[in-house]
Amino acid sequence: MNSLLRAQDRKRTNEFVCVAKAVNMIIKRASTIGVAVLLLCPTIFSDDGLQLIHKMQKALGGADKIAAIHEFEQQVRAQSWNGNTGQLIGDVIKRTRWIRPNYLRVDQVGPGSTYVLYFDGKSGWEILPGTAKVIDIEGGELTFARGYVRTFTLNLWLADRDPSFKISSPSTNVVRVQDDVMNSHNDITLDTVSSLPVKVGSMSAADPANPIPKEDIVTEWETVQGIRFPRHWIVSRAGLKVAEATLELTKLNGGLKLEDMSKQPSDFKPVLTSR
Repeated sequence: MNSLLRAQDRKRTNEFVCVAKAVNMIIKRASTIGVAVLLLCPTIFSDDGLQLIHKMQKALGGADKIAAIHEFEQQVRAQSWNGNTGQLIGDVIKRTRWIRPNYLRVDQVGPGSTYVLYFDGKSGWEILPGTAKVIDIEGGELTFARGYVRTFTLNLWLADRDPSFKISSPSTNVVRVQDDVMNSHNDITLDTVSSLPVKVGSMSAADPANPIPKEDIVTEWETVQGIRFPRHWIVSRAGLKVAEATLELTKLNGGLKLEDMSKQPSDFKPVLTSR
């Protein structure tokens, strides 16, 4: 009897060991599956991101309409504040001209921030605040210019058409445009009702040596040739308001010329438009 009991106990022990091994195998397989699911998450987020960016494009007027913009001119008037003290600095006027794919001219007038920049996607020149001479863009300023044209608004809106960008969605109604070329990203928050991009978060490169978090929050929109553009927005850096801007002028495919954009002002002053 005792030997029979011991035999039965050994049998039960062997069965228990077999069950335990089976359970361990299931756990290991489940862990492997869990890891695989985690590895697949970026793809899932990418799908969500693509759906969101397509909704945004439709809300803005349509991806094909945006892609049909080959020339873009805009002039903005803004009030600016000191990002450290919160003190009102004064009015700034900024004129931006852009020709696809990467030609950019910026002329800006403002207290301590008057400058001119021209960039063709590879090289360019600029007139820095407080100076009266033209210099080549290099170093941190070159990095700033490259990032400026890569994440120019019209390029961001069509980021899904550029394979050098990665599209994902880190949270609800947020499109992340990851730029591995510049090692940066922009988070675009869409309005829950209209799907318009009401907030864009990034790292400001205004001071290339000291990038800080930046947010643009859109409060008003206008329509130009069937495409929606921000009309009024607030700019903050590190959580502090540094500018409140209002659109004065937007022209699409208005006949911009590269020779005009690349021309250096003889008096070293920015060239604004009188509308």
